[in-house]
Amino acid sequence: MEEVSSNLFGIELYIIKVKGKAKIPDYIQLRDKNFVLVSYFRADRPEKIVKKYGLEGKEEALYALIASLPFGKLQKLALQ
Repeated sequence: MEEVSSNLFGIELYIIKVKGKAKIPDYIQLRDKNFVLVSYFRADRPEKIVKKYGLEGKEEALYALIASLPFGKLQKLALQ
């Protein structure tokens, strides 16, 4: 299988899941190698990010990664 690494568009990306409170939903943040926020989206609606970052065909891997991410743990973005 081809692996989509953390080097999308020439930048190293990290992913973190942030726990929401009450009516605020859980969010996913994408950060660059300097940990500057590049993008964020709702954990239950990652569809928009798929097209924006050219991850078509990797949706299932992205959904699985988001579901398995622990809250508050930063890790490199890597999809298979």
